[in-house]
Amino acid sequence: MQRNIEIKIEKIQTYLDILEEFKIDCKKRFLEDVIFEGALLHYLYLVSDSCISLAEMVIKYKNYGLTQSYFDAIIVLGEKKVLPREFAYEFARIASFRNFLAHDYEKVDYVEICENTLNKLDDIKIYLKYIKKVI
Repeated sequence: MQRNIEIKIEKIQTYLDILEEFKIDCKKRFLEDVIFEGALLHYLYLVSDSCISLAEMVIKYKNYGLTQSYFDAIIVLGEKKVLPREFAYEFARIASFRNFLAHDYEKVDYVEICENTLNKLDDIKIYLKYIKKVI
């Protein structure tokens, strides 16, 4: 299980590297290139879904029980002190973002994605640092 967690972390880091490249001229490219738009949204989905999967893997690895939702998976990590509690409550919003990308992607606001969402990638890097400490 530990090796699977390490592999998931590596995949998330790969997605983050790709998303960092998407920051360059994001708004312009989003409006002009439908392939860029699709790729950006796809990698945002992959990174958010993978962060939730990683939480679930850690919960199983540490025998923390079962969770009721994607949101709860992150919250449990805060309750078990894998993540600082406040960070966990903020970061758990990634579950809503993942669901938005999966179900309401046609409502995407490119300004929000390019100006705000891509600037929150550091939160994922912080999340990974905390996870690495417990495995």
